Amino acid sequence: MLMVITLFTLGIGPDPSALSTHASGIIWVVALLGIMLSLDALFRADFDDGSLEQLLLSPQPLYLAVLAKVLAHWVITGLPIVLASPLYSLMLGIPANAIAFLALGLLLGSGILSFIGAIGASLTVSLRSGGLLIALLTLPLYVPVIIFGSQFVQSAIEGWPLMPTLSMLLGLLIGAIVLAPIAIIGGLRLSQDS
Repeated sequence: MLMVITLFTLGIGPDPSALSTHASGIIWVVALLGIMLSLDALFRADFDDGSLEQLLLSPQPLYLAVLAKVLAHWVITGLPIVLASPLYSLMLGIPANAIAFLALGLLLGSGILSFIGAIGASLTVSLRSGGLLIALLTLPLYVPVIIFGSQFVQSAIEGWPLMPTLSMLLGLLIGAIVLAPIAIIGGLRLSQDS
């Protein structure tokens, strides 16, 4: 991620005002790329060694197992992005008063991105290289998260009200936590049957 942000910095130029104008969008796109890179492997090892099939055949409820798997993915991919966001924001010239809001937005948004991406990963787990297909399936669902996430940071920078965008991010996260595991279970069953 550091390399991508450095390349954005070199591509836009050294003008601090130009960097800070696009900074929140750049960080959100980089977070999206970081999360998407690991989605193809989310269920792959379980599918290859047969444990996914055993999990689907077991009488235990799958909801909690899938929820734990996606939360573990978020801890490995999303949480480091959130923890590194102050460094990235300093590199891109985000004002100091907005850094905490960037981290909060990424904390909520990266969870949403992981849950949405896990839906795509569950649908493509039986394919050998489904990374591109995951991107095509989930990109339209990622757009609202990127829009509201970058708008949340921009609202903090400009001094606008934060509650509308924060409410949308919270609503999307709650919806993803509740509904995405159901869709993931359906996608895993569908992939296992094919």
